[in-house]
Amino acid sequence: MKVNANTLRPGHVVEYNGKLFVVLKAQIITPGKGAAVVQLEIRGLKDGVKVNERFRTQETIERAQLEDREYSYLYPDGENFVFMDIETYEQLHVPKDVVGEGHDFLQDGMHVTLRTHEGVPVSCELPQTVVLEVVEADPVVRAQTAASSYKPAKLSNGRRILVPPHIASGTRVVVNTETGEYQERAKD
Repeated sequence: MKVNANTLRPGHVVEYNGKLFVVLKAQIITPGKGAAVVQLEIRGLKDGVKVNERFRTQETIERAQLEDREYSYLYPDGENFVFMDIETYEQLHVPKDVVGEGHDFLQDGMHVTLRTHEGVPVSCELPQTVVLEVVEADPVVRAQTAASSYKPAKLSNGRRILVPPHIASGTRVVVNTETGEYQERAKD
């Protein structure tokens, strides 16, 4: 199925020069002079080679047909993560680079959507948000008048983020898995 280059997002799989590539980053660049272009960082599915390509925004690219299935996260296994199909109970070993930078948000039993092309995992879509506990938080600086003052904090998964001053150690917070940013205090 042909699609315009400006509709591509990370995780999409495209056929380019006779090979399949997964889109890692997509950015629309509008130079001061001339037409806008789409800058894509893509990785080959077979060889894993990363390539940067530019396309005109209205240029069409062949998008590969993928199968989306829901899987449950089980455990890490070296450089792979093990997922279980929630319908057939089959286990699938997925390389760390397919899961992406959000791999530290994986939690036991978390449901994710895995995209496969002919049985080979291509990309992993995590839930939009995840609830984690703050294990370390810097103390509040008194008399700080900046309206948007945030302080560094360490989460239970080891990731460091910025949180509002009222968040202390032991507080459960909601974190956006795409950006890795604090969203709100957990409601539980």
